[in-house]
Amino acid sequence: METGEFQGRIGRYAEDSEAWWPPFLRAPEGVPNVLLVVLDDVGFAQVGCFGSDIATPTFDRLAAGGLRYSNFHTTALCSPTRACLLTGRNHHTCGMGRVAELATGFPGYDSRIPRSCGFLPRMLVDHGYSAYAVGKWHLTPDEDLHMGARRDRWPLGRGFERWYGFHGGETSQFSPALYHDNHSVRPPRSAADGYHLSEDLADRAIEFLTDLRHADPTKPWFTYLATGACHSPHHAPAHWIERYRGQFDGGWDRWREATLARQLSLGVLPEGTDLSPRPDWVPAWDSLSETTQRVYARFMEAFAGFLSHADEQVGRVIAWLEESGQLDDTLVMVLSDNGASSEGGPKGSLNDGRAWNGLPRTVSEAADRIDEIGGPRIHNNYPWGWTVAGNTPFKRWKRETHEGGVADPLIVHWPNGIAARGEIRRQYVHAVDITPTVLELARREAPAVIDGVEQKPIEGTSFAYSFNDAAAADRHTVQYYEMFGCRALYQDGWKAVAFHDIQTEEPGLDKVTWELYDVRRDQSECHDLAAEEPERLAAMVERFWQEAEAHQALPLDNRPFSAAVLERPTDVQPRLHYEYWPNASPVPEERAPNVRHRPHDVTARVVVPDGVVPCGALVVQGSVLGGWSFHLLADGRLCYLQNLSGYAIERVEAQVTLTPGRHDLGFRYRPGEPATGTLLVDGDVVGEGVIENFVWTRFSITGAGFTVGYAAQIPPADPDYAAPFRFNGTIERVWVDLDGEPFVDPEEEAERAIARQ
Repeated sequence: METGEFQGRIGRYAEDSEAWWPPFLRAPEGVPNVLLVVLDDVGFAQVGCFGSDIATPTFDRLAAGGLRYSNFHTTALCSPTRACLLTGRNHHTCGMGRVAELATGFPGYDSRIPRSCGFLPRMLVDHGYSAYAVGKWHLTPDEDLHMGARRDRWPLGRGFERWYGFHGGETSQFSPALYHDNHSVRPPRSAADGYHLSEDLADRAIEFLTDLRHADPTKPWFTYLATGACHSPHHAPAHWIERYRGQFDGGWDRWREATLARQLSLGVLPEGTDLSPRPDWVPAWDSLSETTQRVYARFMEAFAGFLSHADEQVGRVIAWLEESGQLDDTLVMVLSDNGASSEGGPKGSLNDGRAWNGLPRTVSEAADRIDEIGGPRIHNNYPWGWTVAGNTPFKRWKRETHEGGVADPLIVHWPNGIAARGEIRRQYVHAVDITPTVLELARREAPAVIDGVEQKPIEGTSFAYSFNDAAAADRHTVQYYEMFGCRALYQDGWKAVAFHDIQTEEPGLDKVTWELYDVRRDQSECHDLAAEEPERLAAMVERFWQEAEAHQALPLDNRPFSAAVLERPTDVQPRLHYEYWPNASPVPEERAPNVRHRPHDVTARVVVPDGVVPCGALVVQGSVLGGWSFHLLADGRLCYLQNLSGYAIERVEAQVTLTPGRHDLGFRYRPGEPATGTLLVDGDVVGEGVIENFVWTRFSITGAGFTVGYAAQIPPADPDYAAPFRFNGTIERVWVDLDGEPFVDPEEEAERAIARQ
């Protein structure tokens, strides 16, 4: 980038003029490159160097050559933490009080990060850096997640120069919904060909940095590498899962005890730290049946394989930096965005979409499909007994403001800037501190104005002071927390915290019980001092309300389904008629026709060439985890299939083969007793059947979307065909016509909202 006003002289002719070139913008000599690695849903105790027995040699090596921060904290949820990391402001200040999909019409919760909260990459690019994002984003409002949307809230619109990754909270690791810069793309290979997203992301990070070094061997860079690991689905190559066969057979109770012992031995936690009691709602491992233990252990084997595989892929990036001579000059930070996740429920999950549709998740089904756990046709998530274990020794989990939700691992490695090797730092650090730390080391002041917009103050505090001084006094001394009505205040080594169930009305949000802990001595929050220190607690509660008001955290709201019940507006006019052309990018489910449990007609106008047995996808919604497919089978017969989260699969097939020529192919759905599906060719009925289990809340949860002429992921009609299964004739046009009002079940909408976090 160049800068400066013209300082030459312009006359009528060249001989009367003096040329001038603006100086190139260059970062100061000696500033570090920055690699920020953000893991997903990895608990405090799940990385090897923080006490886990899961193999993470890359992360352990970085810790051995740098620092571990054992008092690092996040917001308890992914989008909010990422907003803090990339802006240096608190999540409500950024309008990201929840995940992006659960916006409400209040400034702290609208999911529209204002231009007054400039992003770190924008600040660094204007300082002479390159800036790249690879992996999960999850900072764009739902209404902007389609190819016709504005792009100013996508990564390139917030300061990154290149991006490769995915929107939303999760995607299939074997068949992801991918984006490159500002457009959707297909994965370079299929799961059958050995594709895995973690490997792809490492490839792209190396590609971006290689491209830079080929063009400029000295320019500093900032790379944000946000893995899909270890958010559900816990997908891993089979040989990685196999490595952990039998390792978790002892169960979560013994694992917690052994892990705390390792944490104390490593010095990650101070001597005297207690193990928080196993909650009443988590059964003792020894009380489970042999079959249940076998299934639950396999769920954990898949998670462990997923994490170790991700560690290996980050290791490839680290190895490239070392081989290219850049590692010593690179500030590497590895962290997780929140505590371990409980979204697998008490029994674990083969398909997280089941909860959205009010469907059961049973141990018996998991036992029958145990060898598929971790594979491409399953959306697996472990039971919450392993969640509690993953947050050892802390209470609670993701979405909540006890330490199990907000305490996370942080590793910092910078050989040329940090003299210490393998040391632990206990200074209090929060996600909002990452941006000011990077700015300090880059010798960059936070700009007062970006693109003409006055900037809100940076709210974090640099912790670079602690790099080479283990005894330095904390500089971040006060921090509020709020998530779905759960709240806390940290102040000078003390923590006041209040828990409130998501969606539960009683007790009211104004009647919660506050607890008080001296977390300098009781990091696991086992000894409530509220009764002994009532004045301190009252003062801290009052300070919480002051902080909450100052940072836009009000009004408190524990209803995760607010987006459903508060009638969030849309910028698209409602309509009953939709028109599509073939082979376009997937349309997100939120923008696709809402055919769920309501009368509708799908019509595809096609041309079948002479001498061809027609086959291929006509219209597909969703994936093998749930959705529907309107297609022609390999023998030329029309077929419609409805897949209710893998729980019930119903189909209607024609008995006649489609002939060459132009045809209107139709599917008609009519709810009722019974609900019927009808296939038509040029208006004539060619097949009819009962469809009792039409999806009523959500088709799929992996971003597969709605496609015409092909399937984007492993299809709902698996094993009828494999994606993309492009139609071998010509699709001229597709129409979808709806009738009646959308079907809404508020209770199921609430389940959907909870599952999306």
